[in-house]
Amino acid sequence: MRVGVPKEIKSQEDRVGLTPASVRELVAHGHEVIVERAAGSGIAAADADYAAAGASIAATPAEVYERTQLIVKVKEPQSAERALLRADHVLFAYLHLAPDAAQCADLMASGATCIAYETVTQAGGGLPLLAPMSEVAGRLAVQVGSHCLERAQGGMGVLLGGVPGVPPARVVILGAGVVGRNAAQMAVGTGAQVVVADRSIDALRRLEQQLGARAVTAYADRETIERHVLRADLVIGAVLVPGAVTPHLVTRAMVSRMRSGAVIVDVAVDQGGCVETARVTTHAEPTYVVDGVVHYCVANMPGGVPRTSTHALNHATLPFVLALAGKGWRQALRDDVHLRAGLNVCAGRVTCAEVARALGHPAAAADELLA
Repeated sequence: MRVGVPKEIKSQEDRVGLTPASVRELVAHGHEVIVERAAGSGIAAADADYAAAGASIAATPAEVYERTQLIVKVKEPQSAERALLRADHVLFAYLHLAPDAAQCADLMASGATCIAYETVTQAGGGLPLLAPMSEVAGRLAVQVGSHCLERAQGGMGVLLGGVPGVPPARVVILGAGVVGRNAAQMAVGTGAQVVVADRSIDALRRLEQQLGARAVTAYADRETIERHVLRADLVIGAVLVPGAVTPHLVTRAMVSRMRSGAVIVDVAVDQGGCVETARVTTHAEPTYVVDGVVHYCVANMPGGVPRTSTHALNHATLPFVLALAGKGWRQALRDDVHLRAGLNVCAGRVTCAEVARALGHPAAAADELLA
């Protein structure tokens, strides 16, 4: 199969769909890989590195889309990229369609088969293609949150870990999944006072076993969330409902009562955000202020550390790329129920129930389309 790797064009997105090492694996399996010129520049992978791995280098994104069948990306295709999609294309990337009606409409109109990293599942539960970026985002959330707390960035001017005689900052993490666990691990490492809230007692138990008394766990009912958020110096939104729009756990009224100079990092903003005042920002302009509270709401946070993120992502995606290229998308999805869960749009129809519900489309059964 011909596999295409376009250069990402989302604002300050420097990750790339395939590393040279992944290209070499595909070529070894008999596939042809076409990489857009400078696609790997953000991870210090030169065109010569891709050529040495066996790839052909294309001058334009149009050439990549024209010559290939399987498109492997990182972030959702932007409008100019969606215009290049055909009905015989298979798109494999993060899509996050639930809060993005325009993208969903364009993908449906293209007729392409669109498989979303974030809804691929695994045996025993979990989201294996979302997990590596969730790990990065959780750890990065503490790093950027600490920076935003500096006075020069609009924060209240506190150090997360404090110093002898001065108490540490209070960090409240909403969600004890992959993002929340990694954020908690980083936050306790700074010496901050850490509270993690979730509605899953099992998730809270796992966190307590991992971190012991260094983090306080709390059941995430409305009263508990409000109490901790209003006392927080840094709030990290780490909530995920797979494929669906994230519920607002922090209301506009809560934000208006938070401490001046407090910081919110809403990692869930690419699925709508768990903070009512959250709106998507970019790495170029990552923050804004509402009622004295600094909001960091970059939708592609792992793109800020593209070398780490790309390699971590490729380790998870490569087996699925090899299956799609080797078997064709229909057989690959028939053979793997977990990859089949990633199918979001196919033949002009929405196949992910959560996306269909969020955007008001009828949901098509993947099994019927595969038949």
